[in-house]
Amino acid sequence: MTKTLLLAAGALIAVPAATVPAGAAAREEAAPAMSAADSAATKAMFQTIVNTPTVIGRGKVPEMANYLASEFRKAGFAEADVRVLPYDTTNADGTQKDKTAALMVRWPAAGKATKAPLMLLGHMDVVEAKREDSTTDPFVLTERDGYYYGRGTIDMKDGITGVSRALIQLKAAGFKPQRDIVVFFTGDEETNGIGAVKGAGEWRALMGNPELGLNADGGGIGVTPDDKPVAAALQTAEKTFAGYTFTVTNRGGHSSKPRKDNAIYELAHALERLEAYRFTPMQNETTRAYFAVRAQSADPALAEAIRRWLKDPNDAAAADAIEADESETGLTRTRCVATRLFAGHADNALPQLARAMVNCRIFPGVDPNDTLAELQRIAGPGVKVTRNDPYVASLASPLRPDVTAAFTKAVRTLHPGMPITPEMSTGASDARPFRTTGMPIYGANGAWVRVPVDLRAHGKDERLPVAALDDTVKHWMILVREMAGK
Repeated sequence: MTKTLLLAAGALIAVPAATVPAGAAAREEAAPAMSAADSAATKAMFQTIVNTPTVIGRGKVPEMANYLASEFRKAGFAEADVRVLPYDTTNADGTQKDKTAALMVRWPAAGKATKAPLMLLGHMDVVEAKREDSTTDPFVLTERDGYYYGRGTIDMKDGITGVSRALIQLKAAGFKPQRDIVVFFTGDEETNGIGAVKGAGEWRALMGNPELGLNADGGGIGVTPDDKPVAAALQTAEKTFAGYTFTVTNRGGHSSKPRKDNAIYELAHALERLEAYRFTPMQNETTRAYFAVRAQSADPALAEAIRRWLKDPNDAAAADAIEADESETGLTRTRCVATRLFAGHADNALPQLARAMVNCRIFPGVDPNDTLAELQRIAGPGVKVTRNDPYVASLASPLRPDVTAAFTKAVRTLHPGMPITPEMSTGASDARPFRTTGMPIYGANGAWVRVPVDLRAHGKDERLPVAALDDTVKHWMILVREMAGK
């Protein structure tokens, strides 16, 4: 997943007043202790897994899964409660295959469980990175100028380390969970997401049918380049990823005899209509709460457009004005964009086939088949529009009082007074298959980065502030205590 923090400077918590206790800020307390040995062990784990190139085609995810499994076993987790689950995956278009694995670790409740299990979700794989594209070797953790550099440092081996070390340290400290805690780390989120589908389906029973999940591949905390608070994001929704193909066929002919019915031109005109088209604006609980906060810190023109749209969700002009701001693009509606083109077979022949790949990020709750029908209307009768995947609509998770209160406490214990806002991601994550079954998932990671300079996931010189690594562990320790303690 490409991490994007939808952060609004100066914001207040953007959830219904009843969801966060009035005394939440007053109950800020000392952060969990991190001994020198704990910090060293955290860095060692981070270094080991960043140095493991868990890219599709290299077969390294099982190696990372087995390493983490050994760390949990050494920490006292029962052999029977630590599972490495091998499976096969491919990249998105099926052209590259790999042997991968998921890691599942169960920490049983101490005594009779008071609630259904809590799942802690993440993914171990990363996107490819070339040495020549970065100033350091992407697969060698490098500490420089107060940062850790390397592929996965913020997407999302920081979260894998934070969750793992938090549980190991809580166990060492004698914490006794009142519900089962289940770690579920997948091995192909960046490609085909088969692990998450298996987790939400055939492997669900192995986890004891969790009530909800906290996803380390979502949310996060932003500060300015000079370390002033910006906001913390709790990811409660994400748009549905869906791919479509526009296809035009033609009888072709000799290029010396051009006709009006040209496959390339017909496809091009359809794509021009798609470019100009605006899907109907939509709102949900998450985006209404987010924009209520965003209006407080936006420049006057954007703030005015937000207030107009919140007052009248049918005000398409206001939604357009919001989307004109690059930081808000994709947050008011479904968006579709052409991403690849294929056409013709010879320089001197009229094209018999022209095809375009169109990627859509669909507003939560909208059926991708309804988007298919809308795209067909846009494209016109001379263009055949087909779906490229079987994905169903992603669903938003409700702003639950227990989750928002726990996230607030974790954030503000480490970052007093930090503004907090819910987030709808425009990208996709392993949360989607679980949400589609009705299990609420919350992106709740605690790594902090300097925005926008550190938002480098999938890009050149991906990096994490050194101090943020230990803070991520502390954040997850607080979250787990709040969600699985008494």
